[in-house]
Amino acid sequence: MHDRREMLTFAVLGLAAGALPLPAAAAESSAKFGLIGQMLAKPGKRDELVGYLKEATGAMPGCLSYVVALDTANADAIWITEVWDSRESHAASLKLPAVRAAIEKARPVIAGFPQHFETVPVGGV
Repeated sequence: MHDRREMLTFAVLGLAAGALPLPAAAAESSAKFGLIGQMLAKPGKRDELVGYLKEATGAMPGCLSYVVALDTANADAIWITEVWDSRESHAASLKLPAVRAAIEKARPVIAGFPQHFETVPVGGV
């Protein structure tokens, strides 16, 4: 789950998160940045979408954890959980060529982003 070779930050989710006001607790320069989001694939395209999410390889500076999980209640949904050392690192990841290429491939099979939540990670493994 901590394998950076299988990480990809999804731009639409990231851009939506970047448009939200920064929580007071996250305003501290040392605060980590977390994002948990549900992504919907077009019917029958979930495995293809997961493949695109896992396709981008290489390091993403500042990414501490990136987990892609299948939604057990919806055959077309996945959940993405991210932990970054800062909001800025997350934003910078959206500019990486491998991330941008994967986003372009995945865009046609994405049906939506029904919900996402920003967090301030404070502990865990």
